[in-house]
Amino acid sequence: MCVAVKANAYGHGAVECAGIALACGADFLAIAAVSEGIELREAGIHAPLLLLSLCQPEEMDSLVANDITPFVFDKDYVDLLSQAVQKAGKKDYAVHLAVDTGMGRIGCYPEEAADIARHILSTGKLLLGGMSTHFAVSDSPAEGDEAYTARQFARFTQAIENVKAAGINPGICHCCNSAATLEKPEYHLDMVRPGIIVYGYYPDGKPRQYYERKKMPIDLRPVMALVTQVVAIRPIKKGMSVSYGHTWTAEEDTMTGVLPIGYADGLFRRLAPHLQVAVKGKAYPVRGRICMDQCMIDLGKNPVERWSEAVLFGPKESGAVLTAQELADATGTISYEITSAITKRVPRVYQ
Repeated sequence: MCVAVKANAYGHGAVECAGIALACGADFLAIAAVSEGIELREAGIHAPLLLLSLCQPEEMDSLVANDITPFVFDKDYVDLLSQAVQKAGKKDYAVHLAVDTGMGRIGCYPEEAADIARHILSTGKLLLGGMSTHFAVSDSPAEGDEAYTARQFARFTQAIENVKAAGINPGICHCCNSAATLEKPEYHLDMVRPGIIVYGYYPDGKPRQYYERKKMPIDLRPVMALVTQVVAIRPIKKGMSVSYGHTWTAEEDTMTGVLPIGYADGLFRRLAPHLQVAVKGKAYPVRGRICMDQCMIDLGKNPVERWSEAVLFGPKESGAVLTAQELADATGTISYEITSAITKRVPRVYQ
């Protein structure tokens, strides 16, 4: 299993989540930037790190120094990496060959795989540690998308066979993201790469109800709760407006609570009309635009004490009104974006 801890573990904290994943039996950790790998190495994480995105030439020395396993798929990139390995005085450095079977992002085409594999070995510095592809629509229930994923899998397995026919061991073969990991055990091959499901949310397009209808109930529980405090309470008279742009005006006398969190913390401005913040079990709407560092909620006539805990989203047992998925649904996005947007200046507390 290769657990995705890229993007600060989808906002949950890469170092801590990496340690938990490894303690639970993960074999690899997936990252998207060399800097993410360096952070894990400096924190004492020694497990294999798989870099899912391409790095720039000036980052290759750091990649090799930190024993990060890269994706490769073209000869120029392979040659640059080989030079960095030679410069570091290393050899037999494992890389994974990315194959583009229908994502249209990175990877050689299946018919090129054997040739690129031969070139990897011809450097005398690199080894083929694995082969990978990425499914474009495995998380979609739309008609035709399951067949598209099946075609991707068939193209990938053909690429693997082509590499084997060239007398080359393809190494660890892997293609399953979260949705395919849950639904397609026949696609698992040597390793799977779960991402969003590790953090308690269902793949985009396939909520809990989808799996219940398929008679394969899967109980995922959100990991993150975004919590702050009511740092000030202010009386607002009828006719007064709140926040930038005067987008909300009080229709009657009310009280507002000020929360010290805003879009610089990852709480996007566009969430304002939809966000219901929980304070002592009651839901209070955000009023006006979310600011860079603060936002305001309408308390009405309800007595709320200053410094009360306010839960912006999270699992129901956290007291939240909304999960990240429900907030994503209301704003036309996905849970991945909601959680991964929470910036590093927001303290993480692990329980």
